[in-house]
Amino acid sequence: MHFENLLEPALQGKNPIMIASMQDMGNVGSIVIDFINKRLKTKPFRIVYAHYPPYVVDKGGYIEFEQVIWEYRYVDRVIVFGGSIGQPESSSDLYMLCQDVIDIAKMYSVQFMYTMGAFLVDETVGKNPRVLVTTTSPMLTDSIARVGLYPTRGTSLITGFNGLILGFAKMNGIHGIGLYGEIDDPRIPQYRAAKSIIQALERLTYLKFGNLDELDRLAEGIENSTKKREDDEDRDRRGGR
Repeated sequence: MHFENLLEPALQGKNPIMIASMQDMGNVGSIVIDFINKRLKTKPFRIVYAHYPPYVVDKGGYIEFEQVIWEYRYVDRVIVFGGSIGQPESSSDLYMLCQDVIDIAKMYSVQFMYTMGAFLVDETVGKNPRVLVTTTSPMLTDSIARVGLYPTRGTSLITGFNGLILGFAKMNGIHGIGLYGEIDDPRIPQYRAAKSIIQALERLTYLKFGNLDELDRLAEGIENSTKKREDDEDRDRRGGR
């Protein structure tokens, strides 16, 4: 990976918060980050260039190639990292990226870091998915649970950036908070889980992201498209018999 500074962020006040997440199941992490950047009108100040994709797209006689990048952005007292598409493909690159995020957090005296993603469950999730929380300390989890969020259940692994960054935060004395929206299908974009996480972030950070109806409309579009496809497949099966 290659890192490039664009400018010195003009952060306001001391101890900004950092919100950092990458694409995961149902695209939850990247939906949240991209929505926050859009609503807060954040500005890029540092870019990470990924090694991949290891391919080009043949458009029928000509090719297109787009390098995957992830951005550090800022506004006022907030640093935002991630979004876009993908995560590092190798463990070494993932560790390098997590360390870079921590280095930036320490450079600007971040004390609270928020990450987010999907929490896959077996049962059907309704229109208001729950947000499960895990943090870098039991005391922090207890204090966050008081605002109506639910601690994660039992013991499990949180793989990829959206889990590992909490470990890096803990090792470096930064309060890490992971917010994970319940989903029942990791194959489709989960806008309702993203909405629930954004509402939780508003309660925890006192940031305001404005009207969230856009996420409901996107969710309804996905749900209608999925239902139509399932109905068409069902008709095809019946017709085949």
